Parts: sequence; C-alpha cells; structure tokens
Amino acid sequence: MVKKMGLSMVLGMMVVVSACGGDGTAVQTTDKGTAKPDAGTKEKVTLTYGTWGAAADKSTTKVIEMFNSAHPNIEVKLETTPNKQYWQKLETAAIGETLPDLFWMNGPNIVKYGSNGILMPITDLIKSNALDMSKYPKALVDLYTVNGKNYGVPKDFDTPGLWYNKALFDAAGVKYPDATWDWNSVAEAAKKLTDPAKGVWGIAATLDNQSGYYDTILQAGGYIISEDKKSSGYDKPEAIAGLKFWTDLINVQKVSPTMAQMTDTEGLDMFKAGKVAMIAEGDWNAADFAATDYLKGKFDVAPLPKNKKSAVIIHGLGNVISAKTKHPKEAAEFLKFLGSKEAAEVYASQGTVIPAYEGTQDTWVKSIPGVNLQVFIDQLKIAVPYPVSKNTSAWASEEAKIFTKAWAGAISAEEAGKQMAALMNEKLAAEK
Repeated sequence: MVKKMGLSMVLGMMVVVSACGGDGTAVQTTDKGTAKPDAGTKEKVTLTYGTWGAAADKSTTKVIEMFNSAHPNIEVKLETTPNKQYWQKLETAAIGETLPDLFWMNGPNIVKYGSNGILMPITDLIKSNALDMSKYPKALVDLYTVNGKNYGVPKDFDTPGLWYNKALFDAAGVKYPDATWDWNSVAEAAKKLTDPAKGVWGIAATLDNQSGYYDTILQAGGYIISEDKKSSGYDKPEAIAGLKFWTDLINVQKVSPTMAQMTDTEGLDMFKAGKVAMIAEGDWNAADFAATDYLKGKFDVAPLPKNKKSAVIIHGLGNVISAKTKHPKEAAEFLKFLGSKEAAEVYASQGTVIPAYEGTQDTWVKSIPGVNLQVFIDQLKIAVPYPVSKNTSAWASEEAKIFTKAWAGAISAEEAGKQMAALMNEKLAAEK
C-alpha cells in the first residue's frame, strides 16, 4: 500500500514540461493582441471549468453559454463541487494530475499552487495585451502574483464595511456612521446604543479576520505577515492594539455581547433580529440583509472606521489555468473571456458578487435601493491584499483557537498576539 504523499511534497517534485514557451502560455494573437485558438485546430476541444457553490451557478452557466456560442470549436463543461469538498478534491486532482483545465482559486491557496508548478503563468498573455490587468483592483492582481509571475485573473472581490440599524440609531438619537468615524466614534456610539433593559447591544465584536481584526491591525499601522512571508506581525504593538480594540468592546466597555453569547447566537443573527446596532461585515451580506423582513428599510452601511490610517482587507476569487491542460491555447482564450467586461456584466446583473472588472460594479451597487453599497467600491483605494503564505491554512486555522480565549477574557490581547506569533513563526519556518 502506497502512502498518500502531502500536497506540498508532491507538488514540489513535479516538473512542468510545456511546449508553450518559457512562461507556459504561448498563444496565437490577432493584430490587436487578442488571444485566439490555433487556426489549425479542426477538432472540437473540450475544456473543464471547476467551481464551487451554487449561488453563482446561473451566472457562470450563462458565461459559459456565451463563450461556447462564440467559439464553435471549443466546448466548456462546468464542474461544480460544494465548497466544503472543493479543496480536498482539488488537492487530490493536483496529486493525480487530473485538475480541470481552468478553475477557481482563492488567496489562501494561491502561493501553494502557484509556487509548485501546478498553475500556468499568464504573464505572456499580459505582455501580449490579451489581458489588461489594469482593469482589476491592484491589490487583487498582487494577491494572485507569486514570485513575480501572474497566475490568476480576478473574478470578483469583497471588502468589509460597518453595517448599522437605522431604527436603533434613531431611537437612541445617535448620528449615523460616516467616513469621518474612527475607533473612538464606534466606542462612543456603541455606549449610547447599548440598552441592557431591552437586550440591545451597540455592536457585535465578532471573532472575524477579513472583516474584523485583520483590518484593525492594518489601521493601527501593523501587519499580519511580513512582505517576505517569513515572519508574523501578531506580537507587534500595532497588531496587539488591533486585537485589543475588539476585546475591549466586549470585556472592558461592555457594549458587545460576550463571546459565549455570540457562540449561542451568532452576532450576525443578532444584527438581523435587531439586537445589535452595528456589525463589521462584508459586502457578501447585502443580499441576505435585504431579504430579512425585520431589516427592510432599516439598515445601511458606512466605511469601516479608521484609526492611525484607513485600510481594509480585500479578497476575491481568481480564475486560473492548470499547467497540465492539454489545450493551453483554448484555455487561454476562455480565461481571457472570463476576465472580460462582458462576463463581468453577467455577474453584476445577478447581484451575487461584485465583479472585479473596472466599471462593471454599478449594477451591483444599485441592486438594493436606499443602501449605500458604493462604500465597498470606494474602499478599493485603501485595500490591502488578504494575508497569505505558501501554506496559509497551517497558521490561519489556529487563529480562532487562540483568539477565542482573548475574546472570552481568559487571556489578554497581548498574550494572544504573542502566542499566535510564536505559532505562526514556527509554521512559516517549516514552509519550503
């Protein structure tokens, strides 16, 4: 019986042999630099496209239908896997060299796959002007760049904001949040909004990274991981301040439900039920809030409050090509279409995600009248890429275990930061 080898070991042993040129993406182009299939291709080529989830399937199906219709010599087939099984399936496929021709990728996994010869670099496509990366948020382009090479075309993006209940603000006589708010503004408003007699809290200090402590660490002038991906910033004073902002709201100022209370009933559900006046969450909650009967006409969103500086974490999916695809020219053609304005407008029309292509977000912004969704677009100018390393999950999966103790008041934010930094530095040192 052969033991199953770890992904990083197997990927590290793989040698990508390609007849596609030095960057693996030799693609014929028109005189305008647009990628096109090999003119000599007569047989119909089938490409597989791996995705997860169900929410965007109608949009993705529409995009595929549009591409197939315009490319009679190429047929794209969708392979959808539930998110919980997607990454295990992808890892197994990578080891067995049976990956889809193209598939969805996220930030936490891009370095692992991009640095092990599993993905096809798309730098040649960019150089030939078949792809214009200036059309996507720079922070996302940077996120999908590994060792100086581009591997993914941004599909969509997320940024966080401060959602608030206008009815509760009105009842307490508190001014709505706006772009001038800082951490002190949040704390002061939360005190006025908290009403124990009515079971109402000013804010839910949830244990969340992308829309919580990652952002406040950046705003305090700190960082989660160093630029060279070799060390943690969690034990630095700025990072500890970013953690302490949240723990103080619970354990010192008493304006947030306790960790135990939010374990029994999630902060998000408390907000949807009118028991919490503010919550820091992402744009992905917009449709859910709009569909919640209690919240209709009562909610809005403001920019995430600042501290020493304004900053938010950005994340978003990317479309990538397998280095082992048997049809690199056709895969490149489909990738180009996936990254086009035309495809982005399909996703925008469905209102499920914010498309990454510049100038296509307006439809999404207008999808919920009366709610300032433009906030999420405007924050692109202060967006910082989601923190990742070659094996992000090795340390990121430990954050909740350690920080839960600080949120519960069992240890200080400083101690939690030191513990997390020690563990993270150990994991980073083990990356090869």
